[in-house]
Amino acid sequence: MKKFDYLIVGSGLFGATFAYRATKSGKKCLVIDKRPQLGGNVYCEKIEGINVHKYGAHIFHTSNKYVWDFVNSFVEFNRYTNSPIANYKGKLYNLPFNMNTFYQMWGVTTPAEAKAKIEEQKAEALAALNGREPTNLEEQALVLVGKDIFEKLIKEYTEKQWGRDCKNLPAFIINRLPVRMAFDNNYFNDKYQGIPIGGYNKLIEGLLEGVDCKMETDFFKEYKDSWRNDAEKLVYSGAIDEYFDYKYGKLDWRSVYFKTNILDCSNYQGNAVVNYTSRDYSYTRIIEHKHFEMFGSAVYDCPKTVVSEEYPVEYKEGMEPYYPVNNEKNNALADKYRLLALQEKNVIFGGRLGLYQYFDMAPIIEYVLNMKM
Repeated sequence: MKKFDYLIVGSGLFGATFAYRATKSGKKCLVIDKRPQLGGNVYCEKIEGINVHKYGAHIFHTSNKYVWDFVNSFVEFNRYTNSPIANYKGKLYNLPFNMNTFYQMWGVTTPAEAKAKIEEQKAEALAALNGREPTNLEEQALVLVGKDIFEKLIKEYTEKQWGRDCKNLPAFIINRLPVRMAFDNNYFNDKYQGIPIGGYNKLIEGLLEGVDCKMETDFFKEYKDSWRNDAEKLVYSGAIDEYFDYKYGKLDWRSVYFKTNILDCSNYQGNAVVNYTSRDYSYTRIIEHKHFEMFGSAVYDCPKTVVSEEYPVEYKEGMEPYYPVNNEKNNALADKYRLLALQEKNVIFGGRLGLYQYFDMAPIIEYVLNMKM
C-alpha cells in the first residue's frame, strides 16, 4: 500500500488549497516545496513588526462570495482597498484611470469634458491607422485611451515591465483598458477585497493544518523518478516545461527582484503601492508594506517602515519565474506542453507555472474548489 494518495509539488495557493480539499475528503497528502518556507509567492516575512510581501504585493479580490467566505473561514480579511498612485517625472496621478486622473492630467472637472478629451485623442490614433486594426500594444493603447495617458502612464512602465518596446508587444495584451467617468480610485471592481489580518501565512497555515509538509525539498532531485512508489497521484505546480525535460524547448518568463529596506520613519510614501511610470527609475514600483494592514494612527504607532523597490528582469536560469510571456510563440509552445500534460497518467498540473498562465489569487482558489477529487 502506498504512503500517500497525493504527492503535491508546491505549497502556494494551488497546492495548499488542493491539499486542504483532499485531506477533508479523507485522502493522505504530502506537500513538498523547494523553498525554506510554505506559501509560494504569498509568503510574508515579518520585519519590524510588519508583514512584508516577500515575493511582491498580493491583494485578494473577488466577487465570488463562496470564495470570499472560504478564505475568511481560515483568517479574517481586513478592509484594504487597492488605490495605487502613479508617479510620472515627479507628478502624481491616481489609478485606475478615473476622474481624479483626468483632472490631474488635463484639469477637466466633469465626465463630459474628460470623455471629449479622450475621444479627441482616440480619433487621432484611429486616423493614423487609416482603417486597419492595431497590430501592436502601442497602437492598441492609443485607440483605447489616447496619447496623453499612453505616454505618461502606460508606455514606459510597460516597456520596463516586459523589457520590450511597446511597438514589439502584441496588441492582445491590452484588449481593454478600464476608464471610469467617476472619482473612484478603487482599482478593482470586485465586491470583496482585503488582506488577511496578520498576513497570508495565516491562510496557508489554515489550509495546510494537519497536512504532512517537507520544505527545502527538490522534486526533481528527490521524487521525479520515484514518486509513483509512494503516491497514487502527483499534483504538480512547478514549471510545465521543466517537468517534461524541455522536450519542445524552454518557455520564456519575466522575472522580478526586490530591493527591500527598513527606513527610520513611520510613513515613507503614504500609500501601499506607487508606480513609477517613467524610465527615470529602473524599478516599476515601490511597495510600502505597512499600509496593507495598518491604517490611520496605527501607521505611526510603528516607528519604522519597510519598502520594496520592484525590478522586472528577463528570466535567466536560477531566477524565480514570475510572469508567462504572453505572445504567439510562447502560447503555441505552451499548448504543446499542455497536450503532453493531458496524456500524463495520474498527474494533475496546475497553478501559474504548471499551466503557463497568469492567475490572480481568487480564481486559482475557485479553480481548485471546483475540481473533482
